[in-house]
Amino acid sequence: MVDVELDPPKQHEVLVRLHASGVCHSDQNAIDGTAATRCPAVLGHEGAGVVEAVGPGVTAVAAGDRVALSWLPACGACDECRRDLPHLCAAAFPAMEAGGLLDGTTRLSHDGRHVYHYSLLSTFAEHTVVPEASCIPIPADVPFDVAALVGCAITTGVCAAWRTARVAPGERVAVFGCGGVGLSAVMGAAAAGAAPIVAVDVSLERAQAAAEFGATAAVAWSGDADTTGAAVQDASGGGVDHAFEATGRPEAMRAAFLSVRPRGQAVLIGIPRADAELRVPARLIPRGERRVIGALYGSARPERDFGLILDAYRRGRLPLDRLISHRLPLERIEDAFGLLREGGARRAVLALGPEDAA
Repeated sequence: MVDVELDPPKQHEVLVRLHASGVCHSDQNAIDGTAATRCPAVLGHEGAGVVEAVGPGVTAVAAGDRVALSWLPACGACDECRRDLPHLCAAAFPAMEAGGLLDGTTRLSHDGRHVYHYSLLSTFAEHTVVPEASCIPIPADVPFDVAALVGCAITTGVCAAWRTARVAPGERVAVFGCGGVGLSAVMGAAAAGAAPIVAVDVSLERAQAAAEFGATAAVAWSGDADTTGAAVQDASGGGVDHAFEATGRPEAMRAAFLSVRPRGQAVLIGIPRADAELRVPARLIPRGERRVIGALYGSARPERDFGLILDAYRRGRLPLDRLISHRLPLERIEDAFGLLREGGARRAVLALGPEDAA
């Protein structure tokens, strides 16, 4: 940990005092090179806190507002936004890849050198400057640690079920990978009325623990995609309508595809390596109309879906707080990543102030 300089917010930007940040596999992907990241950078993209100051032109939030942070502030003007696909905004992703904010510049520096932002948020810190559109107000009774996870993992999984796949009551679901995103997909499918819901993981214990989130059956990875796909077919009574893959591994993607029944779809959430390729039996695609689709951020609109998710949590329909297995101070961030890599945490959350750790 080092101290870095943080410039004040510019036009349509907001200074946030962070209270919690989730530790996500996407951050690990930046560390190990799975996802190319401009460095040096302050990582972290699941955050929640309190607005401390706003830049010129900000109208959506004010000092004192409690907010969860979205890493995808859609521009509203590009082709994808005009096609009503703001989660695929063509302006946001180049800005992320450049390591700046939406104007292409950074607010972070260290010893006179630029330090870059991660996913426009950089939440592994006490303070951050973010785009106004990244700030989503949250109710006063929602804990910051839950709100932080809504910023990425929870929305990615829940909305993959609600928005991307549009799971309907009585449809069959399988979820491959029982980490934070996968368990969120289980919760989203359960809230939508899916049954059965088959949880799949390399650890049978983790797959069985998904019952706490709404899963009705558990399958352990059987060593290869074909055998595992067949096991899910058996456990679901002949195949599923929606198979959510949340690991980013091509073998898990193939198993998800092989687990679906006619007219079923494999919904790929996980982020694979840049050189990864997916091989599936081509004949099964036209024969039975099986499909493979992607899910980015669960096809969510954060300004709409954060509130709907948190409302469902407050009414007991989504047990979001059960995802948090570890709460650690920022000083123990290496321990948090150790838990992530070893599979020893459902989700670790960093408490970013003494009052939060208490």
